[in-house]
Amino acid sequence: MSHTSHLLNHSRKLKNASNLLHHQRALFVPCFSTDAQSSVSTKRDMLKTRYLGYESSSRNGVPKQAPNFTKRNMSMVTMGRGSIGESVFNGEISRSSQFQSRRCYASASDLPPHQAIGMPSLSPTMTEGNIARWLKKEGDKVSTGEVLCEVETDKATVEMECMEEGYLAKIVYGDGSKEIKVGEVIAITVEDEEDIAKFKDYQPSASESGDANAKEASAPPPPKKEVVEEPAQEPKSKVSKPSAQPSSGDRIFASPLARKLAEEKNVPLSSIKGTGSEGLIVKGDIEDYLASGVKEVSAPSKAKTATDAALDFTDIPVSQIRKITASRLLLSKQTIPHYYLTVDTCVDKLMSLRTKLNSLQEASGGPRISVNDLVIKAAALALRKVPQCNSSWTNDYIRQYHNVNVNVAVQTDHGLFVPVVRDADKKGLSTIGEEVKQLAKKAKENSLKPQDYEGGTFTVSNLGGPFGVKQFCAIINPPQSGILAVGSAEKRVVPGSGAEEFKFASFMAVTLSCDHRVIDGAIGAEWLKAFKGYIENPESMLL
Repeated sequence: MSHTSHLLNHSRKLKNASNLLHHQRALFVPCFSTDAQSSVSTKRDMLKTRYLGYESSSRNGVPKQAPNFTKRNMSMVTMGRGSIGESVFNGEISRSSQFQSRRCYASASDLPPHQAIGMPSLSPTMTEGNIARWLKKEGDKVSTGEVLCEVETDKATVEMECMEEGYLAKIVYGDGSKEIKVGEVIAITVEDEEDIAKFKDYQPSASESGDANAKEASAPPPPKKEVVEEPAQEPKSKVSKPSAQPSSGDRIFASPLARKLAEEKNVPLSSIKGTGSEGLIVKGDIEDYLASGVKEVSAPSKAKTATDAALDFTDIPVSQIRKITASRLLLSKQTIPHYYLTVDTCVDKLMSLRTKLNSLQEASGGPRISVNDLVIKAAALALRKVPQCNSSWTNDYIRQYHNVNVNVAVQTDHGLFVPVVRDADKKGLSTIGEEVKQLAKKAKENSLKPQDYEGGTFTVSNLGGPFGVKQFCAIINPPQSGILAVGSAEKRVVPGSGAEEFKFASFMAVTLSCDHRVIDGAIGAEWLKAFKGYIENPESMLL
């Protein structure tokens, strides 16, 4: 009767399947015990493995304000080699952009029905994440929509919500756990409170990691290797020997238990040769490695050169955000043919208009308008006038966007963020200013949500006002095709209206970085001309 009651309980859940499927990104893998297969073969067929991918900022796989676009065909002269790849785009679905969980109606004879929750992919570029902290503890009752934990992604710290009611039976990775691969099991939930105790010593197997690149072992590693208390008496030939360091592009596959033991003992996984299926490193491999006489490493050892010995230095840990930023910038410089166009713009009229507008804002209690707000508005209107610059390269065609969504670079203690102002060409200066302030505040608090930075079509980076940098060249944020670098304004002596007459004027240098695959030189110059026109005649932005 126990199997029947479980099935009836789950059948009631299936009545709400339509709501469940629309709730966050999920990967469900229903499975049944051998005893129940004969009586529920029909339901088993209905609940075969199904993959459901949802984009991180929407319910239906498309961002709520995803940019409209037009495919622009390219001539053979335009097409060249090199591609960023569609999955890199801030606003598009990445194949790995899923919230991964696995429903098991029975996974083993000694385990009741449960749900294995995997590390979610909360941004298109995320491949691994960290657990900042758990807001629920083992044994707590959880409800749909409640926040389980805070996950540090490649761009921000994001709250992960519970998908179903139940009880948190097991936390596999605790507070502060680092570099957890997307799809690896991080927690277990159950429906019945009495089932919590059965997961006290639970450890997920390699096949439960949810990693699409790691295949399930045909037979589990010998369990006696993990529970034996006697010292290892295996011949030396069976002990895992240190292997050559894999190349930077190779991944090391290890079970969660093996990773945890290796971290506790400071054993580098690159030194272990896995004996599991297809080279998977299991706990027994770590134990064999330690039993072979290798001492625990007190700290990660690094070979010091003669130069290092003469220097006093500190190795600063690299955050997940900085790692992703570094990889994307490197990708951009290696694959995008950059070229740069610089122009000086007179900002006297702009500064005068800003003073008048801020007087009105102060009188009405509104927020002050910054020079950067005016720059964002001018850039957005120039993109609307020259839409070829509001495009991205997809290798087969050029995608031209109908929305003008401007990312704004914000430097914080946590790293570089680029939150987005959507439809900036349609918004007033006061609205743009308020949104930028709110987004900058959230960036500094490390509380940006995916919808706050995804879906941009162009980027503005300003080092002039905050830092006084005269002029610089910015790196394009892929898959966008342009980024505007804004320098500081400086006073110069210029010719006056009469002969031998001179006057002072303030000029601001701006540099447009272009992807030459998408934006030809003349098109880039046309965009800068439009931008300069709005800056030097700012009243036209208000029309």
